Amino acid sequence: MVNTPSLTVGIVGATGAVGQELVRLLHERNFPMTSLRLFASARSAGKTVERNGKSYTIEEAKPGVFAGVDLAFFAAGGSVTRALAKDAVAAGCLVIDKSSALRMEPNVPLVIPEINPEKLRRHEGIIANPNCSTAVMLMGLWPLHQAFGLKRIIVSTYQSVSGTGAEAVRELEAQVQAHVKGLPLEKKVYPYQIAFNCIPHIDSFDATGYTGEETKMAQESRKIMGLPNLRVSATTVRVPVVRAHSISVSAEFERPVNLEKARAAIAAFPGAELVDDVANKKYPTPLDFAEKVKCGVGRLRIDTAWDNGLSFWVSGDNLWKGAALNAVQNAELMAREGLLGKAALAGRA
Repeated sequence: MVNTPSLTVGIVGATGAVGQELVRLLHERNFPMTSLRLFASARSAGKTVERNGKSYTIEEAKPGVFAGVDLAFFAAGGSVTRALAKDAVAAGCLVIDKSSALRMEPNVPLVIPEINPEKLRRHEGIIANPNCSTAVMLMGLWPLHQAFGLKRIIVSTYQSVSGTGAEAVRELEAQVQAHVKGLPLEKKVYPYQIAFNCIPHIDSFDATGYTGEETKMAQESRKIMGLPNLRVSATTVRVPVVRAHSISVSAEFERPVNLEKARAAIAAFPGAELVDDVANKKYPTPLDFAEKVKCGVGRLRIDTAWDNGLSFWVSGDNLWKGAALNAVQNAELMAREGLLGKAALAGRA
């Protein structure tokens, strides 16, 4: 980073899965911060977090704590965002929020920096992070849209349990261990056993039969890509994978599809890694793309059901590109362009 201010950074929800990844990534990527403050619920206040030889004491996330904080990553649920984000903005703090609470608000930019970075210059103190499955999918879909002009998509997701949280990871591990020992498999987090199973149910069902996760993928893709009329049908599925989501996409385009051009578009896109050599059994898997910056895209083939159709598979880390990494990348870009710090925010206002 050059010509960037040194910032006081906060993380709300610092003890959760995404919050812990934010702490890690800010240190590993040498984000330009002079101090880091960690916020969580009252029951976590006073606990300490160790990172890179430094000790951070958890503070309670509540109104009035954001004075002096330049940038706050919100990595808690929507209720926390609704309760505290405006208070942070009033204190002169920029909020980058991972929850779904404000994503579809017209005055809140929903940003993936490889796709719509210009939106980072037009905000009212809050920038939203997309849903994990949306972010991973668009790392494959956006370069293909640029090449051929996207018309509609049908997608099925294979989403890891870490997307639900640490308790879900523990449940999967406990069920596997119980199975090995011949013991009953207990379930608390999911309505069905997740070990050795797939559950086609993420978020709550609405009157149409779609879930909230499926609706998010449609609405968010339209907003991020600037395609308000994009037709989307999604089926979201929880699978017994610890980390990284995978998505099967069948897309129809406005213009004729060429596989060589499609592969070149994926390979040239900064958010994707082309892994597409089926002759040698090379394609992305969630294990291969956990804790990786880029998302893997492969299994590219002409779709046989649609004119100008292309099908592909993408795998990407839901805790990184689907959450913490995307937020940090947005902040890094803003820092490089002088858009962070009290002076920059005051000038924008």
